[in-house]
Amino acid sequence: MKVIASISEMTRFSENLRRQDQTIAFVPTMGYLHEGHVALMREGKKKADHLVVSIFVNPAQFGPSEDFSTYPRAVEQDLEKCRTIGAAAVFTPGSADIYPPGFQTYVALEKLPLHLCGLSRPQFFRGVATVVTKLFNIVNPHFALFGEKDYQQLAIIRQLVIDLNFDIEIIGVPIVREPDGLAKSSRNKYLTQKQRPHALLLHHCIQAAEKMVKDGETDARKIEDAAIQILLSCPDITVDYVSICDPVTLDGVTGIQEKSLMAVAVWLGKIRLIDNQILFLPNKNV
Repeated sequence: MKVIASISEMTRFSENLRRQDQTIAFVPTMGYLHEGHVALMREGKKKADHLVVSIFVNPAQFGPSEDFSTYPRAVEQDLEKCRTIGAAAVFTPGSADIYPPGFQTYVALEKLPLHLCGLSRPQFFRGVATVVTKLFNIVNPHFALFGEKDYQQLAIIRQLVIDLNFDIEIIGVPIVREPDGLAKSSRNKYLTQKQRPHALLLHHCIQAAEKMVKDGETDARKIEDAAIQILLSCPDITVDYVSICDPVTLDGVTGIQEKSLMAVAVWLGKIRLIDNQILFLPNKNV
């Protein structure tokens, strides 16, 4: 496994594989890899001849009061995970490589960021779209894999690939959960022993919503309100949003469609947690 820090070397590595008609699957990460990332890498290994992983904590997607400086980092452990999975290369650029002095070009989508996480984190998706665009240009993969836990991010990247004519297949990989249902996240390490059970309320409110829909409830506002009440049963939780929306446009819906997205974001103390689930109307023909 090659560990590549420079942009020029990463580009040469990919170009060499492409000249040999070898395919590349790419998993961009911010490091501190967990089983969710491992699932992406395993899927990438299935899809292509070679797997490339990037580890880069992207400063452009953090707000002024967010946790860029304290974001968890464990590079040696991450490299060992990549080595065990069988990655061909790990790209580890520095901030000055991706954003050199004088950098002033950013990528921003008009509509998809105006929902869900984008409402409270206005610069987040501009940072994501910019770094992903740069990484796609550098790595030049055939496939790129992203987790469905960050559903809005996945939707934005799919739109970005269409709009900017990238010849890359974007693959969404289902959420990986702890045995009790908590979605895997690098930020879970911040949870205290007292907070850990409260974090499960995100999964519980989604399960409750699924049951309401199965039992015949189609009013999106009633389902959202019920979810909020479950979340607020913990006094340490502040709800950022509970939204039932169209899974493509992310526009809110008033009634459950054949396929609707329920997305949830909260602050548990100083830790921001997200989760989501597609809600399906029950098949009346079954």
